[in-house]
Amino acid sequence: MNDKHFEGNSVVTVPNENEINENAPRPVKRIAAIHDLSCFGRCALTVAIPALSALGYQVVPIPTALLSTHTGGFSGIHFSDLTSSMSRISEHFEKLSLTFDAIYTGFLGSEAQIEIVENFIRLFGKNCTVMVDPVMGDDGMLYSTYNDELMRGMSHLCKHADIITPNLTEACFLTGIPYKNTAKMSESERSEYLDNICAALETDKKKKIVITGICDGSEKFGTYGIDPDTKSRFFHSVQRIPKNYPGTGDLFASVLLGEFIRTENFADSTVFASDFTSKVMEYTAKFDTPERDGVALELFLGDLTERLKKS
Repeated sequence: MNDKHFEGNSVVTVPNENEINENAPRPVKRIAAIHDLSCFGRCALTVAIPALSALGYQVVPIPTALLSTHTGGFSGIHFSDLTSSMSRISEHFEKLSLTFDAIYTGFLGSEAQIEIVENFIRLFGKNCTVMVDPVMGDDGMLYSTYNDELMRGMSHLCKHADIITPNLTEACFLTGIPYKNTAKMSESERSEYLDNICAALETDKKKKIVITGICDGSEKFGTYGIDPDTKSRFFHSVQRIPKNYPGTGDLFASVLLGEFIRTENFADSTVFASDFTSKVMEYTAKFDTPERDGVALELFLGDLTERLKKS
């Protein structure tokens, strides 16, 4: 029999535990997001938190740095390094015996931060999905903040991951395989080149890999992925938007992770994340939004929530 209690003038029926079926609400899953916080310019945590929240997750941020704006297209930036705070946050979480369903790491600014994140994964990474987005560079070049030591540290961090989402530049630097223009390759040459990179990224732990920013020789850009659990490889392309918005990689990675935790289908999650990011970019470009502002994801967060409701 159902229990009843009163709220105002209404009687609310509460089902007994035995009557709760498979369609009943589930506890909200929790994701630790280790990334920088740029107050203006949509990227990093200001992208990951709303996207993952719209997909139904509790996002627990561990900020690596506080910036007045991101570093693309702005000058006179206020920057606060939060390395010491990261350690204290982790220590407090350990005292609270917090658990996470996933850990998502993005931009890291020093070897010390990589060491802190590795320790965080050791403490909280049991029975959860670890995704590393190795934010290091683009267009065949490392970012100016990166050096060889930091690159080696990021490579080591990737070994702890279940999922990694490098762009082609980052994948090449992580493996030592020369960066090449995939637009000039045939389909078979491109597949062989990307297969070799993925094989080098797997190392001693088989992991799900998506390489982004791959030009296929047309007006499209694609993602190439492998899933060792299903022994599948896939390439998905979208129309190229001739804009360089910061934070699109963060949006892609966040939506990919959120979808994958819910569906456990890596290929489909990658396709959805790619299509969603492309749709947001296309809309943003219609209004001549300054690139440094980032993409107008706010108008599309409802789409993510509706997708969750229909699942």
